[in-house]
Amino acid sequence: MQPTRRDERDQIRPDADGALVRRPIDPQRLLAAVASPEAGANVLFVGTARGFTNGVETTGLEYEAHDSMATEALERLCTAAVDRFSLLACAVEHRLGRVAIGEAAVGIAASAAHRRAAFEAAEWLMERIKREVPIWKCEEWADGRRAWVHAEPAAAARGGDAGHERGDGPVDAGRRRSRGRGRRR
Repeated sequence: MQPTRRDERDQIRPDADGALVRRPIDPQRLLAAVASPEAGANVLFVGTARGFTNGVETTGLEYEAHDSMATEALERLCTAAVDRFSLLACAVEHRLGRVAIGEAAVGIAASAAHRRAAFEAAEWLMERIKREVPIWKCEEWADGRRAWVHAEPAAAARGGDAGHERGDGPVDAGRRRSRGRGRRR
């Protein structure tokens, strides 16, 4: 299946669409985008900015991306998910820019004939997005420090980012890392 594109009114058209957005993510819009009379399951995953990470208060997040590469990767992953899990449709949106605590940073919707495929697809997509899509996350902490957080398994294995391989906590406080070296979270 070929990935679909957004039309001029910025509406998602099934069967597979991935997009970067600079506005709040609307979960109902994502669910509506994958709705189908053949669906026995419509799964929605919304990843939100949390207020504490490993005991450190976070006041907000900021996301940046290589827009064209990230959009292409999101669309490729959505198409792969449709094929791999026999989905009827899937749609992904990832925020760019500042994301306040409690706001959605990513939304994934998947529809399938049966629930297992839809659940597995949503989880598979989130894991692949974290590993493969060139999007970077900066954590902003209550003490005023900021740090770009990347998933760099090699650094984690060396102990440099131990415990933060998946972006589960602050690393490199106060300095910005080269965004070309790793991935976010």
